[in-house]
Amino acid sequence: MLSILIPTHDYTCYQLVHDLHEQAEQLGVPYEIIVAEDGSRSQVDIIANHKMVELSHCRHIVRKENVGQASTRNELAMMAAYDWLIIIDSDAVVEKKDFLYTYLNYIGKADVVVGGLYHQATNSDPNRSLRFKYEKEADLHRSARERSLQPYKRLTCFNIMLYKPTFLTILFDKDCHEYGYEDALFGVELEKRGIPILHIDNPLMHNGLDTNINFLKKSETALRTLKRLNGKMESHSYVGRTMLQLRKYHLSGAMRLFFHIFQPLMRKNLLSKHPSLFLFSVYKLGYYSTLSSLPTDKV
Repeated sequence: MLSILIPTHDYTCYQLVHDLHEQAEQLGVPYEIIVAEDGSRSQVDIIANHKMVELSHCRHIVRKENVGQASTRNELAMMAAYDWLIIIDSDAVVEKKDFLYTYLNYIGKADVVVGGLYHQATNSDPNRSLRFKYEKEADLHRSARERSLQPYKRLTCFNIMLYKPTFLTILFDKDCHEYGYEDALFGVELEKRGIPILHIDNPLMHNGLDTNINFLKKSETALRTLKRLNGKMESHSYVGRTMLQLRKYHLSGAMRLFFHIFQPLMRKNLLSKHPSLFLFSVYKLGYYSTLSSLPTDKV
């Protein structure tokens, strides 16, 4: 009935598995929970996660090679025993006591059911202020009602249920080797194929807030992924669409010059206790402008 699939990389997710297992045992349906280490280097996390094999119907797979979240999700789906897949990021926290039961009630109502996510109300760590501020702004538009207004553009696979036969005809794009855009590209493919998405309010809390410097690095990695996708996502992302407009009016060179001059000042703000989301948007556009003039194999 249910295959719960969790890719992870250098992160302890035993508590997540424990909480999901506890709920699954109450459902009275066949299920499995599979966690796959995507080239994790931290033996502490691997050992902590391996405790899950003591729980019934749980498997822990350790892959030495880091192939990326997209490929790991695909591999997990292909090895899943059941037709309904629940894919969850490893830094999720289950707070709803009826989380799995809610998904169970939506089986058969749509091939793609998106549960959503949210974040903690406060953040006491100034070194994580950028990611926290960014995510809390995004949380304002993460209700099922808001997501349903643009069901494909607001797709996130942080917490999603998929009908396996349908999913295997699409899969996540293997060109997304590094962080970024695999969810958005999956949404584009669903829309192309006319596969409906059902958005529901069945969220998990995202607990993996990056430090400011790590979030900035991940954002840069995502933009390099966008460039390597060779136009697959450019017209479907805000940064890509804006860059297309800058090129149209021959302003991309000016943006690169602007970024070269003001990058240090923008980074100083973004790594501070009070980062500006407006400057974050400008920074991403400027960084992407430096990539857009390079051949894909040089990114």
